[in-house]
Amino acid sequence: MREKQKSLAEKVRRETLDAEKRIREHIRETPAEHSLFLSDLGSCNVYLKCENLQLTGSFKLRGAVNKILSLSEEEKERGLMTASSGNHGAAFSWALKRFGLRGSIVLPEITAPTKIDSLLLYGADIIKFGDDCIKAERHARQTAEKQGLTYIPPYNDPQIIGGQGTIGIELTRQVPGIDCVLVPVGGGGLIAGIAGYLKSENKNIAIIGCQPKNSAVMYESIKAGRILDLESKPTISDGSAGGIELDTITFPICQELVDDFILLTEDEIISALKIILEKHYLLIEGAAVLSVAAFIKQKKRFQGKNVVLILSGSKISINTLKEIL
Repeated sequence: MREKQKSLAEKVRRETLDAEKRIREHIRETPAEHSLFLSDLGSCNVYLKCENLQLTGSFKLRGAVNKILSLSEEEKERGLMTASSGNHGAAFSWALKRFGLRGSIVLPEITAPTKIDSLLLYGADIIKFGDDCIKAERHARQTAEKQGLTYIPPYNDPQIIGGQGTIGIELTRQVPGIDCVLVPVGGGGLIAGIAGYLKSENKNIAIIGCQPKNSAVMYESIKAGRILDLESKPTISDGSAGGIELDTITFPICQELVDDFILLTEDEIISALKIILEKHYLLIEGAAVLSVAAFIKQKKRFQGKNVVLILSGSKISINTLKEIL
């Protein structure tokens, strides 16, 4: 492994091992289920890492809990703030309730009432601002700075990445001889954590990022050698859609440690979602099935290998399910 790769992997490894100590008692070790159907399809061994079964329904709990538990008492007492209408917001809200903390979530004004209701269940304060996620996040950061609150980022943070990396620790216990791991990518926190930890264990494990063609900002940015400000088209993979921060620490990690990307059409994502529903009876969201769709699309390259597909979350709306089925 080149020196820069090794250095980045070791940094993530240290954060991940610290996270493991902090959060293990608060999270669920999700199963890595062997998929007979996908294994037969690709003439290999396929394991589904079911983060859709994590508490709050996604991997985001790992990073949010790790970040919050890494704060000093003074930082916690200031009050916390974040921005997210999805899985990060749910994880943040759960952690507030679990640890008896005060906090607020900034949501775009267009956020669906059902999402707001689910966040209110945990008792977080809701602030509506702007007509998209980027404006809401910018407002949350600015408000936190002005009011002296502690901001909890959704992905651009070492402790967030370390928390997500605990998935890699579990995989080394659950799946013998991993050859490659396929990971959904949005802001890059999930794949940065998994890649950093697993590459520090075995540099030959291939880490493959999966994105929808309609919102492949990380892939296009890596191809260009710099973070691009690109508009995203509508996608069923809404959990991975959108831009990435210009200073995100996930970008250099993805540049060095992610071996390849596979981009998916909307039809390919929907087809894979139906397969998981029909063959495994698992409820997962559009972003979570990117890894499955990517495996199916390029199944020949995985023959004879031990392959892990990360199912990142479960939150799919009833209306979206109706349209798909």
